[in-house]
This record gives sequence, C-alpha cells and structure tokens, in this order.
Amino acid sequence: MAKLREEAQGYEPKRTLNIAELTAVPLDDLDVLDGSGENKDGKVFHYKYTLIDGKEYRIPSTVLEEIQKILKIKPEAKIVKVNKSGVDLNTKYTVDLIE
Repeated sequence: MAKLREEAQGYEPKRTLNIAELTAVPLDDLDVLDGSGENKDGKVFHYKYTLIDGKEYRIPSTVLEEIQKILKIKPEAKIVKVNKSGVDLNTKYTVDLIE
C-alpha cells in the first residue's frame, strides 16, 4: 500500500491527448471509443477517442471527415498523419496519406 506522499509525487492528472500528437495513425489497428466530459459550464459533451498504451487520444469529427475523403479516393489507405494548426475554436485539422 502506498503512502499519500508517494501517490502525490507520482500523480499525473488524467489528460486526453489529441490524435494529431501521433507521428502516424494506422487506420485498421485502432479501435474508436465514445467518451464524454463536462465543460466549465457543466454541460456534457461527447467525443470520439482511441486508446494507445493506456492513453486517450481524442479524434475530432473533422479528422474523421478528412479520413473519409481519403478513403473515397484510395480505399486501400493504411496509414495517415493528422496535422493540427490554430487553437481552441480556430483549430484546423488536415490529414495526409502516408501509406
């Protein structure tokens, strides 16, 4: 059993990462899960995410739309790279085909 001091020193707050933080995203290997949270106003919001090595990576809906466009052109696509620019409401995502 750990002591409070040890727990506090090793504590890392839960943080949902963004899929754009990955160097490559395999399209056939990742499960997509549904998550929900609460904003500062107490309103519940829902999001999609994938779990990699115990860490949650959020998948914005615009990324799903971009991947859908790629798959219409190249159904055999296997790996993509998600790029992010901007912050907060001005965030834009682009998806590049790697393989």
